[in-house]
Amino acid sequence: MIGRVLVAAMIFPALGAAAHAQVAGPTTRPAAATGPTSRPTTMPATAPAGPPKVGDLVSLIDRATSPEAGKGPSDWSAPIKMAIVFAALALLPSLLVMMTSFTRIVIVLAFVRRALTTQNIPPTIALIGLALFLTIFTMSPTFALVDRDSIQPYLAGQAPFDESCSRAMGHLKDFMVRQTRPADLSLFAEMASRPVPEKVQDLPMHVAVPAFAMSEFRTAFEMGCLLFIPFLLVDLVISSILLSAGMMMLPPAIVSLPFKIILFVLVDGWQLLARTLVTSFH
Repeated sequence: MIGRVLVAAMIFPALGAAAHAQVAGPTTRPAAATGPTSRPTTMPATAPAGPPKVGDLVSLIDRATSPEAGKGPSDWSAPIKMAIVFAALALLPSLLVMMTSFTRIVIVLAFVRRALTTQNIPPTIALIGLALFLTIFTMSPTFALVDRDSIQPYLAGQAPFDESCSRAMGHLKDFMVRQTRPADLSLFAEMASRPVPEKVQDLPMHVAVPAFAMSEFRTAFEMGCLLFIPFLLVDLVISSILLSAGMMMLPPAIVSLPFKIILFVLVDGWQLLARTLVTSFH
């Protein structure tokens, strides 16, 4: 259930957010023939208001892959289907990192390992696995809304594909905007030359995603710096003791490592860390 919701929630916004805005140039078409010396008339095209809609993209691909292009949509050929599926799967890691709570969690876990100075303990694969399942846990309310309002109506034939994508992206945008600082949101809205809308549904994905990512980086670094302080105090105390004892040749990191591990275990650091990370999204 969670796996289906995760994959569908990632693929739905991928199909809508992966289309970038096209820059329209002047289009030239022949003018009506009024005499023997008729010349083409240049019609200036207006700039697009934003990326194309998901439904338009699906119709375009369906028409382009039709055996009789221009005579109506038909079933896709097997190579085209496989290419689209593999392209969507290739975008899943980036979407997981940039549109969920994974970024903040994995950065904070990396800071903790760095502060403990335990080198590769816990191993990287263990930290990524823990970050992944904490991401599923923190994103489960959003994924439940996506499954209820987007996936299930589409599977039951009660909503078209483009409407289902819009609902899924709306829930993801609602989550991202709640975690985004207004300053970051205003920055990207200003660079996109559009005001910040009052409704989350009117916020384009190419503005919400980078603003959310920058806010996550800032929050993760703030949490990581606060986690460094107690371990830094242990290092300072051990260094002062070794210096006063005249043991300057002994590396302080080797002596302080067991004390930092003991301190982290005694205060039940992993439980406190998981609680802090999860509650920081609510």
